Amino acid sequence: MKSGILVIHKPKGMTSRNVVDRVGKIKQTTKVGHTGTLDPMAEGVLVLGINQGTKVIDFLTSNEKEYVAEVILGQKSDTLDVTGKIEEVPKGKKYTKEEIEIVLSSFCGTYLQEVPFYSAVHVDGKRLYEYAREKKEVTLPKRMVEIKEIELLGNPLIVDGHETFRFRVVVSKGTYIRSLIRDIGHRLKTEAIMKNLCRTRQGVFRLEKAVSLEELNEMTPMISIGEALEALPEYDKIVVTDEIKEKIKDGAILPREGTSSYVFLYDQKRNLLGIYQPYVKNPTKMKPWKIFPKEEEL
Repeated sequence: MKSGILVIHKPKGMTSRNVVDRVGKIKQTTKVGHTGTLDPMAEGVLVLGINQGTKVIDFLTSNEKEYVAEVILGQKSDTLDVTGKIEEVPKGKKYTKEEIEIVLSSFCGTYLQEVPFYSAVHVDGKRLYEYAREKKEVTLPKRMVEIKEIELLGNPLIVDGHETFRFRVVVSKGTYIRSLIRDIGHRLKTEAIMKNLCRTRQGVFRLEKAVSLEELNEMTPMISIGEALEALPEYDKIVVTDEIKEKIKDGAILPREGTSSYVFLYDQKRNLLGIYQPYVKNPTKMKPWKIFPKEEEL
């Protein structure tokens, strides 16, 4: 049974769980997991681990994501986007391209962001969207997030009487774009909601390399687990001898190599053999965290 990593272009209107189930049927397996949820109204990159690929999902859950978002000014919503209960606010001034660019650039760096009411964040054992559906009040938690890059795309437009604009943003893990848009609106001294959202990159995985569900079939090639992990710069990658290769197959404790928290071990043909981590009982050694059988054994 083949294993690997799939980069899917999730369409609008589907949950991430829907995509996982669909891919599982096409690839004829129940072992499918994703590395980061996308809202149903959003589209874009959804990285999936298939079979043995589910073992490395935590490594592929990148701390950096890129989005392109579309904003409507002069409206507010309980969900912070167009799917919620929309309320018009008094029309303010028409904003120039330069004014919007100044506000966008003011978000570069870290800031304390309040998470959306309609989100899966847990508060006192319940998800926030459960409080929202029950119409119960709760204090929304705040998180420190980082806006690494942000830029206006094109010029603001007037659509159906409201000013709209698009922007590209690179953010840290845990950043809510809906909340960012709300906060952008407040700095413009108005309200703002999200009209469209597309995740164009998750870590090293880009939208232009993603496969649509319409294109996907049982024979669609996957990225090998070893290739996917090799693209991660924060971990050491070691090519081992045939002698060490046999020891890895047996799950042997080895002399420690590298300095990262996990070390990826490859054979001479760049096939992933295993993932090792420091051995607490002996800092000069490392022990197996996951061992990967040959593809034909999966």
